[in-house]
Amino acid sequence: MPVRLRAIVGYVLAMVTVAPLVWLLVAVLRPADELFDVTLPSRLTLDNLLYVLTEVPIGRYMVNSAIVSVAVTVIALVLHSMAAYALARLRFPGRQVIFSMIVSTLLVSLPVVLVPLFLVAKELGLLDTYAGLILPAIFHAFGIFLLRQYYLTIPRELEEAADLDGCGYFRRWWQVVVPLSRPVLASLAVLFFLANWNAFLWPLTATRDPELRVVQVGISTLQGQYGSAWNYVLAATVIAAVPTLVAFVLGQRRLVEAIKTSGLK
Repeated sequence: MPVRLRAIVGYVLAMVTVAPLVWLLVAVLRPADELFDVTLPSRLTLDNLLYVLTEVPIGRYMVNSAIVSVAVTVIALVLHSMAAYALARLRFPGRQVIFSMIVSTLLVSLPVVLVPLFLVAKELGLLDTYAGLILPAIFHAFGIFLLRQYYLTIPRELEEAADLDGCGYFRRWWQVVVPLSRPVLASLAVLFFLANWNAFLWPLTATRDPELRVVQVGISTLQGQYGSAWNYVLAATVIAAVPTLVAFVLGQRRLVEAIKTSGLK
């Protein structure tokens, strides 16, 4: 394919990708009565954004999402890294079976286990608590899989040198493996943060207290049974997307590096 034709195709794909985002930004700045017009807005207004910022507790929703997302990300990175290191380096019976069972959970979606998960959380008294939002979201097989693949690429000689210095498994993991795996940990941090920031189904199921609503559940309250204030929904969506955009921009380089290093396509 000629270079010029590839460039044209690239520009067309970029325009198709960016067009919905441009429409969203323009729609947020439209007057409510012109929201679905296909023409240019007669005027631009900040009324939609100001209403959401002043009349809707969007700040509280975003704080709740931040608490849950940061807590899940930090705890998951530590536990997933330890589990992946054990599966990549330790030799014990059933290691491959355990790894296969972990990876097989990727085939099970949340709606399948939603009812059993709710019943367990209810028996443990985790409903309407931060712990109920955080604990079920910590485990994810993709994190363990990605970290294991990355750890397999680390030369064993580095760990053997640490072993000669008297380091046990824990010190090898903490002082040798973790510093070398900063790119993949950073990329996973971005993925975990984005996934939990955008979580909706489990937070909706596990909480009834308005003070514990995360941002996606809070946005859904702007939609009623017989009508929806779409101008406010779109404005809240734009506000909620700002932290995710910042997280992705800060971590996109390490995300690409980690995927290339781990051998994933």
